[in-house]
Amino acid sequence: MVYRIGPDWSATVEQMEEALAKMPFEPCGPTQEKSMGWVPPRGTQHGALVELVGGHRILRFVLESKGVPGSVIKRHLEERVAQIEAKEGRKPGRKESRELRDEIVHDLLPMAFAKTATIMVWLDLQAGRLVLDTSSQAKADEVITALVKALDGLQLSPFNTQMSPQAAMTAWLTGSADDWPAHFAPGREVELKSADEMKSVVKFTRHHLDDEQMRLHISQGKLPTKLALDWDGRVSFVLSESTVLSKVAFLDGVFEDNGQAEEGGGFDADVAIATGELGALITDLTAALGGELL
Repeated sequence: MVYRIGPDWSATVEQMEEALAKMPFEPCGPTQEKSMGWVPPRGTQHGALVELVGGHRILRFVLESKGVPGSVIKRHLEERVAQIEAKEGRKPGRKESRELRDEIVHDLLPMAFAKTATIMVWLDLQAGRLVLDTSSQAKADEVITALVKALDGLQLSPFNTQMSPQAAMTAWLTGSADDWPAHFAPGREVELKSADEMKSVVKFTRHHLDDEQMRLHISQGKLPTKLALDWDGRVSFVLSESTVLSKVAFLDGVFEDNGQAEEGGGFDADVAIATGELGALITDLTAALGGELL
């Protein structure tokens, strides 16, 4: 997910380090449902929270959550209610039922397994872009909130283009081969959705996208919401109608072509290659969508 960094914001790496250090990640406590914070991007204990590689600033945000399945809560609540009815001859009211439910969650949380999500954060101050390694809006919102809270004066806005991805994808899919933008080729996946109240969905997977059946669906009013694309034979991804890039994958040869020498890959080499490739991809995709809408 890409965001625009406000033009007036600037901070040194040292200033960012000091600010993020006030919100380090700590695992959930026994009865804690959610925890989040910053960890060293390199994965080393007590390492820096802000890494500078080739002018790019890299952060790592961790979200951890614990939850008790609703079916388990319901079963325990029914048992508690039955006990009260049998013992006191009354049925708990709505407020008491909510309090019982909260008690059950509190009692069961220590036994719940924690789910952890790690999100890499990339600040490209030269291009004025913030890129998050997630396609989940809920997770992105957590990261954005934490960043804005920690870094004084930071303003972030959605990344918008002159042409909507949906309009562009429709034009590409219904046009000729010459209508495809430079540097991009169709993948073999597309999702079409109708705009009426039925919201019917048709998915083509591992399918040639010049299929007449697909064109027929579009002519009948279904619009593309997701489209697999290949960028210069180097990166494959799926573009959504909300300009989210998912299923991002570096194709064979990308890391070798860039001269990665460290056995097994090194953090700096990986970051330099990834930011270089993805930065160029985002620039070309922005051009394909008519340029950025500022």
